[in-house]
Amino acid sequence: MGIQEQRVAIVTGASKGIGRAIAQRLATDGIAVVVNYASSAKAAEELVAKIADDGGKAIAVQADVGAKDAYRILFDAAEKSFGASDILVNNAATMSLSPIADVDDESFERQIALNLTGTFRGMREAARRLRDGGRIINLSSSVVGVYGQRYGAYAATKAGVEALTHVASKELGSRHITVNAVAPGPVETELFMDGKSEALVNTIIGNIPLGRLGQPDDIAAVVSFLASREGGWVNGQVLRANGGMI
Repeated sequence: MGIQEQRVAIVTGASKGIGRAIAQRLATDGIAVVVNYASSAKAAEELVAKIADDGGKAIAVQADVGAKDAYRILFDAAEKSFGASDILVNNAATMSLSPIADVDDESFERQIALNLTGTFRGMREAARRLRDGGRIINLSSSVVGVYGQRYGAYAATKAGVEALTHVASKELGSRHITVNAVAPGPVETELFMDGKSEALVNTIIGNIPLGRLGQPDDIAAVVSFLASREGGWVNGQVLRANGGMI
């Protein structure tokens, strides 16, 4: 590891939901965390304060990862505060559900810009700036494979993320940088629950063999393993953390 002992992680979209749980878990693992947010400054600062209260290290950095310079800003901030980065978790995403026939260009392009182009730019910056032995962990979705109606545009972006994951794992292997994706199933977050009736949620749960929605901490635990040294032999994989919903 050289002179720098502290491992450093950048987590995008980390002010709430799954990203927040991931950032908090990595901090608990002893990793210094850059908590990225787009607009939820208060929530991000509250998370940083909680991590500090628990004895960890974190900073909050505003950047819209759909913008061209976002990842340079994030890596620069990490380097200034903690040193070179070891881990990138590409979590930030947006989702708009609609039948393909009804998807407008603006909605499609917004999902592409954040979910796919943003992840691509993050991986590109990470490939140039992560220390050897690092980790890139992308968030996909179990809708890739299930392919439910109204998820067409969103699933397309996440399928692209999985393709990038497989290719980058081969390109970065010589530097011992692993590249994997975690594909959550239905997780009880504000984003997932928004607009869903109790009956619909119960129907979704009925399709999950383990009989419950996932929790953000379920996904954070998988990311924690992939980010750890113990996860170093897992590379180029998509882990579908979904309670058996296949």
